[in-house]
Amino acid sequence: MRIRFLLLALICVGGLSTAFGADAVIEEIIARVNNQIVTRSEYVRSEEDLRKDAQQQDPVNADKIVAERDKDVLRDLIDQQLLLEKGKDLGITADTELIKKLDQMRKEMNLESMEDLEKAAQSQGISFEDFKQNLRNQIITQQVIGREVGQKLVIDKEDEKKFYEEHQKDLDQPEEIKLSEILISTEKKAKDATEEQQLAAAKAKADDLLDQIRKGAKFEDIAKKSSDGPAAAQGGDLGVFKRGTLAKELEDVTFAMKPGEVSNVIRTRQGYVILKVIEHHQAGVPPLSEIEPHIQDAVYMRKLQPALRDYLTKLREEAFIDIKPGYVDTAASPNETKPVETATAEANAKPLKKKKKLGIF
Repeated sequence: MRIRFLLLALICVGGLSTAFGADAVIEEIIARVNNQIVTRSEYVRSEEDLRKDAQQQDPVNADKIVAERDKDVLRDLIDQQLLLEKGKDLGITADTELIKKLDQMRKEMNLESMEDLEKAAQSQGISFEDFKQNLRNQIITQQVIGREVGQKLVIDKEDEKKFYEEHQKDLDQPEEIKLSEILISTEKKAKDATEEQQLAAAKAKADDLLDQIRKGAKFEDIAKKSSDGPAAAQGGDLGVFKRGTLAKELEDVTFAMKPGEVSNVIRTRQGYVILKVIEHHQAGVPPLSEIEPHIQDAVYMRKLQPALRDYLTKLREEAFIDIKPGYVDTAASPNETKPVETATAEANAKPLKKKKKLGIF
């Protein structure tokens, strides 16, 4: 499910403005969604975000991507307002999830406290409160999508088999393994020890650690406690290696191993290493049983998109939506409740506080 919700996050746009204050400016309202509004500054900010994302994804075709997606900017803003309102109706507050997300960010940035996280935002001139509200909005929309749409999708074995058969070319992969290591460095110099003594001490330590593993100790625990390698804190996790990317002496050993197997002590330039094969994928298209979770996620997302659009159409038909002339909701339904009269330009203004996007996260 973690993969699903990470993917779902891509569906949701950035958070909407919520704060008001003494330094407010007059904002032009371009859409009303029930009792909520969409302002021109939010619209412009979403267009700017679209351009930045397109430039990062594909600099060569960025203009083309923007041209294709720009027409849907207002649609996405209205989508989010509808989902947020539905979340309120469902009693979704996202309080607990927000705290967890912020704490995860704190850890990833190697900060000691939430106060440090807030200071990191403030040092860049960013409103931490605005960022938290935007993150809360994203969590709420994800939960509404999951509860109201995702949980109602039916994915059966036939769906998985069909997707698997249709995407053989995409699923083809080279032979690769996922490795973890325990490294006992020989680059550390013990006081008054000769090079031979240093090597012998490192080899003895590595042999002892391997013996502990053979007797039942967890590889990951030993790595965290005793490894000198850069991935020690992660239990020695080195990631995935395709055939041909490792040193030959290491490749010959590890690519002959099965998942869960642990190597003997191996001498390298850095010291003595013990390797564990976590996963070993053969070249070609893996069997369906081996990648079933991945296939399920792919089928889920393929079914989710049209189902979500149908759901948002239903929300539109149950809502009161008034759009200023000159702007278009590309997902508008002909069955929507029509406003009795269009708001005048004088009414299309609201004091709102300006915000900056939290770019560091």
